[in-house]
Amino acid sequence: MPLYTLEDHIAAKASLDSLNAKWDNYSGNNPNKCRADIEAAKATLHSIETALKANGLLARTPTEERNASLDAAFPNAQSREVVEWNGKRYMRRFTPVSKSLSGKTVNAWNKHWEEL
Repeated sequence: MPLYTLEDHIAAKASLDSLNAKWDNYSGNNPNKCRADIEAAKATLHSIETALKANGLLARTPTEERNASLDAAFPNAQSREVVEWNGKRYMRRFTPVSKSLSGKTVNAWNKHWEEL
């Protein structure tokens, strides 16, 4: 994982906010205007946040703490794999963070655990 700083996080968040504002203020008839840039900015922000949370520079939610513990206990878990941890069952899930303009390619994935 690349080393990111809090300044990188602030810059990525500002970039995404700027692109969203640009899209909100767009009055043309192109539905895909800025969409590729917004999706790329989402993927970048996600990777920066993930790295900063892994390094402890950003606080994790209790769910993210649980997910990190499950990731450590089951590092090779595949999608929809069910595991038992601390007396509870969890399923490994992946959801797209951002997609390509066509929607066929996923630029970044969000990994999480779902309690069953």
